[in-house]
Amino acid sequence: MNVEGSRKEGIGTMITKVADVMTANVTAVRVGTPFKEIAARLREQQASALPVVDGNGKVIGVVSEADLMPKEALEAGFESHTGLSALLHREELAKAKGETAAGLMSRPAVTVHPFSFLSYAAHLMYENRMRSLPVVDMDGRLAGMISRADVLNVFSRPDDDIRRHITDKVIYDQYGTDPAAFTVTVTDGVVTLAGTPESASVGHNIVSTVRRIEGVVAVHDRLNYPRAQ
Repeated sequence: MNVEGSRKEGIGTMITKVADVMTANVTAVRVGTPFKEIAARLREQQASALPVVDGNGKVIGVVSEADLMPKEALEAGFESHTGLSALLHREELAKAKGETAAGLMSRPAVTVHPFSFLSYAAHLMYENRMRSLPVVDMDGRLAGMISRADVLNVFSRPDDDIRRHITDKVIYDQYGTDPAAFTVTVTDGVVTLAGTPESASVGHNIVSTVRRIEGVVAVHDRLNYPRAQ
């Protein structure tokens, strides 16, 4: 299942695309890849999931560590003592009997394109409780993988860089306001905005824009809003 974000970003935000952080050279498996080989590749690659591709390199599913766990849980002999088999969903019970990627993978695969917004990839991971996503081109062929670690990498952005972005790109360029009217401090990604904006609406818009800047963890609004005339 290919999903695409359509949210528009303001000119005051830094836009990162999936292609900027994804891993391009990734391991994939075919539908006939045996269980043990999949487990070995996951271990060798230190990956949480592997894409499953057809003969044309198109992603048709994903096999993850979670997809392999039902077999270990049910075949270890504990189901007769704990009633585990009754707690598992039918799909998980079927995966417990899977011998190759065809019977183990989750399909259709949730994927993103290289030009998808990084924030949208994060949304998909959160919504689907996934640790990584296959990245595909317009024809559905595997182009790479993106992980939670890749998404969280935006928070490594230096505080000084974030501050310059706020003063130069947001306050001055986007809202045409003198940065000297504001005090902007950034500590560990947490932004504190103080000062007096020319109007309440401009102040609220600046705060809203700053919240969307990549690398910003939180915004403390300490602005002194002018009273409406």
